[in-house]
Amino acid sequence: MKLFRAALPLLMAAALAACGAGQRTAGQEPARASLTWGIETQPVTFNPHQWAQNKARLLVFNQFDPLIIRDESGRFAPWLATAWRADGLTYTFELRDDVTFHDGTRFDAAAVKANLDQFAEPGYNPAVKAIQLRAFDRAEVLSSHTVKITLKSPDALFLDFLASPYGGQVSPASLKKAKDLKAGGPDLVGTGPFILERFTPGQEIRYRRNPAYFKGAASLSELTYRILPEAAVRVGALTSEQVQVIEGVPATELDLIRRSPELTVKTALNSGTAFSYYFNTSHAPFDDQRVRKAFREAVDLDAVLASVYQGSATRAWSIVGRTSPFYDATLEKTYGGDPARANALLDEAGWEERDAEGFRVKDGRRLTVRTVSSAPFVRDRRDILAQAVQAQVKQNAGIDFQIRIVDQGSAQQAIDDDQYEIFENSRGDSDAGAALNLILPGKGAINRTRHTDPEVDTWLAKASATTDQAERARLYARVQRRVVADKAIVFPIYVPADQIAASRSVTGLGFDPVSGTPKSAYGVRIGT
Repeated sequence: MKLFRAALPLLMAAALAACGAGQRTAGQEPARASLTWGIETQPVTFNPHQWAQNKARLLVFNQFDPLIIRDESGRFAPWLATAWRADGLTYTFELRDDVTFHDGTRFDAAAVKANLDQFAEPGYNPAVKAIQLRAFDRAEVLSSHTVKITLKSPDALFLDFLASPYGGQVSPASLKKAKDLKAGGPDLVGTGPFILERFTPGQEIRYRRNPAYFKGAASLSELTYRILPEAAVRVGALTSEQVQVIEGVPATELDLIRRSPELTVKTALNSGTAFSYYFNTSHAPFDDQRVRKAFREAVDLDAVLASVYQGSATRAWSIVGRTSPFYDATLEKTYGGDPARANALLDEAGWEERDAEGFRVKDGRRLTVRTVSSAPFVRDRRDILAQAVQAQVKQNAGIDFQIRIVDQGSAQQAIDDDQYEIFENSRGDSDAGAALNLILPGKGAINRTRHTDPEVDTWLAKASATTDQAERARLYARVQRRVVADKAIVFPIYVPADQIAASRSVTGLGFDPVSGTPKSAYGVRIGT
C-alpha cells in the first residue's frame, strides 16, 4: 500500500495555503470584523452532496470540510484526514480527533461512513452515485478515527471526489433531522470555519464565525453574501462601498476597476469543461451531422466573444478546459467561422429554401433550434452571448435560434420532454474526467446530446480505471477529437473564468489552485 501522511511540515503548510487558512490556533478568537460580498448567482442548494453550481463552490467550503484537499501544486493533501493508505481498491484514512460539527457532535469514522452511505439512498444524488461513486463498494469503521473504504474496481477519480464539494462532511445527526435535505440550510451542518445563520432567497446569505474551528477561528466574525445578479448593480455596490468584495466582474467594468486606486481585481480560468453548446442528436435538425457542423461554421466566435466580453474571454476549442492537463491543443483553429461552408453544408442537408424572413426551410418546416436555460445557472453574460450567436446564425446561415431562460423546474421539464436542440453547460470539476464521465457516455447522468458512441464509453472507462496520467491524457485526447472534430456534437464557446474585485483593505482573497474558483472566506481579513 502507498502511504500518504500529514507529518511532512511543508505539505501541511501547502494544504493550509490552499484553503486560505489563518495563522491563529484553535481557541484564539480574533476581534470582530464583518465583510459583505456581492455574488452573481443564488445557490440552488446548501447541501454539498447536491452541489452543481461552480459559482457556489466558495460557499460550500465556508461551511463544510473535505477529508483531503488539493495543495497549491494540485497534489492531494490531508485535511480532515491526517494520512491515508491506498492499494488501488482500498483506502484507509486516519482522521483528526479534534474536530467537532457545528451541532456539537464529534467528527469521526462513523461520520465518514454515514456521508458515503447517504449517497446510496434512493434519489439522493443519482448522478454522483452513477459517476463519482460508481466504483464505491463499502465503508467500514476500523476504529473511532480510522475508516476503510473499498472500491469494486480501480477509480482514478475517487480521491478527486473526496476533495470536491461532494466530499464535504455533513453531521450525520443533521442528515437525519434536516427539514429539507436536498436544499440544505442552517439545519444541515458541517465542520467548516463559518456557520450558516440564515438564507433570504433573492437577497442574502449570512454566516458567523465558528470559534471552535480546528484550524483556528477565521479573521472575519460575520460574513454576508448579497445576491446581486445584475452586473452593473454589483459593481455599483462595490464602488459605493455597500459591499467590500464582488465576484463576477463584467468585462465592461474591468478597466474602471483596474484604474481605481481604491480597488483591486484578480481573475483565474476555471478547470473542468469549457462552456459549450451541446447538440441534441435525438431528433431533427441536429440528428444530421452536417447541420451540427453548419451551426458552428456560421458563427464567427472570435468576433462574438470580442463583442460580448471585450477581449476578456478565452476562446474554447475543446470540451476540456484549457487549464486542464488533459486539454488537447491540436483541436485549435480546426473548425468554425466559415459561413460559405455553413451554407454549403445546409444545402447538402436539404435545407435549400428560404421563407419570407430569410430562415431556411425544408418540407415546410423552418430550421429552428431551441435552447432552454435555468436562470440560476446563467452567469458571465451568457444571455447576451446567446443573443450574439442568434444574430450570427440568422445572418450567416438562415438558422432560427430561439433562446429561453426559465426557472429550474421549467428547464428540467424541457429536458425531460426532449423539447430543446441545444444544451448549454460548463462543469467546474477539478479533474476534467469527472465532467466527461457525467456528460458524454450514452448512459451518462447528464447526457443531453442523447448521442451514443461505444468507443467513447470505452475510452472514458479505461481512463477512469488507470492512475497513469499520460495514459489518461491519451484517452481523453481521443474523446475530445471524436466529440468535437469528428462527430461535432459539441460546440466549445469559451473557457469560464472567475473574477474577484475588492477594496484594497481586504486581503487574503484568492482562487482554488486547481478549480480556479474563488476560495472560501477563511483566509480573508480586513486591514493589515
